[in-house]
Parts: sequence; C-alpha cells; structure tokens
Amino acid sequence: MTPANDSTASRMRSLYALHRSLSVSITAIQSRLRLSGTNRLRYALHGGQRLLFNALLAFTFLFLVALMFLNPPAKSGTINPKADFIITVTWPDNNPDDIDTWVEGPAGQLVWFKQPQAGLLHLDRDDRGLANDSLVVDGRAVVNPLNQEVVTLRGRPPGEYVVNVHYYNSKTLLPVPVTISLAEVNPALKILHYATLQLDRLGEEKTALRFNIAPDGQVFDINTLPKSIVEVRKL
Repeated sequence: MTPANDSTASRMRSLYALHRSLSVSITAIQSRLRLSGTNRLRYALHGGQRLLFNALLAFTFLFLVALMFLNPPAKSGTINPKADFIITVTWPDNNPDDIDTWVEGPAGQLVWFKQPQAGLLHLDRDDRGLANDSLVVDGRAVVNPLNQEVVTLRGRPPGEYVVNVHYYNSKTLLPVPVTISLAEVNPALKILHYATLQLDRLGEEKTALRFNIAPDGQVFDINTLPKSIVEVRKL
C-alpha cells in the first residue's frame, strides 16, 4: 500500500471511530432521558427529539469528513521523488551567465548538458542563465529569474561520484558565486552537503563535491578534493 493510501485509510479509521463514539454518546443521552420517568420525554425521544439527534449526528459526521479531506495531515520531511539523491547547483537569480554541472559516476560515466543521462544519473534541468528563460503569456514576456541545475541519482550504485561546475558562458565577465547541495531524499529528506564556491573567470572548472556510496547504500567520505572531469574538446 502506498503512503497516500495508508494516510487515507488512517483517516477513514479515525472517522469510523468518531462516528461510533458519537453514536454511543447520543444513545447514552437518549437512555438518560428515558430513565427520567416522564411519558412526555419518552414519547418525544421516539419522535421529534430523536430525529433531531440523528440529524445532528449525520451533520457532524459529514462536516468532519469534509474537514479532514480538505486539510490532510502535513508530512514533515518526507517526499517521494523518483530518486535516491538530488544534486542541486544554483547561482544568483537574474544572472545571465551560464554555469554548467558535470557529474562523473563510479564507472567513469559522465553526465552534462550534451549527455543528460548515463546509467542511473540524470541531468533533469540544464539552465543557461537568462537564455530561454522567458515565456510570452497574453502578449507579455514573463521571465523566470531562477538559475538552477538539477542532477538526480536514481539508485545507490557503490563507488565515488565527482560533481564539478564549469563557467561555460559569460555575459558579465564577472565572478559568479555557485551553491551546491547534495540531498538524500529516500526514505526521508536529509541534506548531506551544502556549500558555496566562486567561479572567477570564463572557462574555469572547480570540483564542488565528491562523495562515496558504500555497498550497503550509505554515503561516506564527502570532500572537495579537486579533480578535472570537464572534457573541453567536446564542448
């Protein structure tokens, strides 16, 4: 059963328990009124008051059903993406410069903008600064200011992974601060690494992150020892 189904089933069990509790409470009220010894109350319970109690019970139950389904319980820190790890590279919003992400896997396979998939590594988003970041909506140009590249690892193959950033193209010819994060996202979100470095000039390459995955799937030996993996001849 999926987490969503588990959550729905849990809410339905809670509603059923609440319904039984309300039913028992109203039955108890009716019994106390019957025990009052007056024929007027006894007959009323078989008539209008009993109908009123049942209507109130039904209304309360339906209201709580709607409330619980409109406001599902929050799931703190738990997500269900199609990945085990997410590598995110960002640089300042509205910056027109193009920063590229390169990732090398344990077998030497490379993921970059011309090869967005290699085994279980996927470049899910290649950002080119402000290039291709505008969209015309109702005759108006809407610009997405976010500069972000995302690489996912959809599994836990053991070995070392190297993440480099490359100052591929520049409109400003200025240094660019670049932030790199490594997040383990299954079974729950956990930030394993978060840091910022600076690319000073066009064409510069820096190692942003290196990490190892053990045969049991655990991450160890996170470091930033430099290693060049950008194949300039292929650019």
